Amino acid sequence: MTDAAKNKPAGNGKPAKRAAPKSARRRSREIALQGLYEWLISGADAGVVEAHMREQEGFDKIDTAHFDALLHGCINEAADLDAVLTRHVDRKTTELSPIEHAVLMIGAYELKHCIDVPYKVAINEAVELAKSFGGTDGHKYVNGVLDKAAAELRATEVQAARSR
Repeated sequence: MTDAAKNKPAGNGKPAKRAAPKSARRRSREIALQGLYEWLISGADAGVVEAHMREQEGFDKIDTAHFDALLHGCINEAADLDAVLTRHVDRKTTELSPIEHAVLMIGAYELKHCIDVPYKVAINEAVELAKSFGGTDGHKYVNGVLDKAAAELRATEVQAARSR
């Protein structure tokens, strides 16, 4: 690409911005989401789902430890995660779209177990997944549900942030 092409206006007279490269963690969430979607739709064994995901293009660029934690953690704790989500959704989790359900499971799992990820980051990452893979306004629903779940799962952290 030539320098002129890189700086070509984006229709609004400003140079087009390049998207920031995705982090290994974001990529791991995206692949885990695809795996959870497959699992929710097919009910396939976690090992089979994982094998399919490892064949995905770009798998070598992900945080494999985080991917493993998300995929297997969400599958192994599906009932517990759904119990948390049920307190904050307006319908049965089985009635959610599989994408929204999987995104919410990932968000709830990170809120519950990935204490190194600030709660606002866990929510934002789930919202970004919903924007990329979900329905038109699904990200708004995900944001609302996980905001309520965060108040339950990370009460001290949420209260500290809200009191600032």
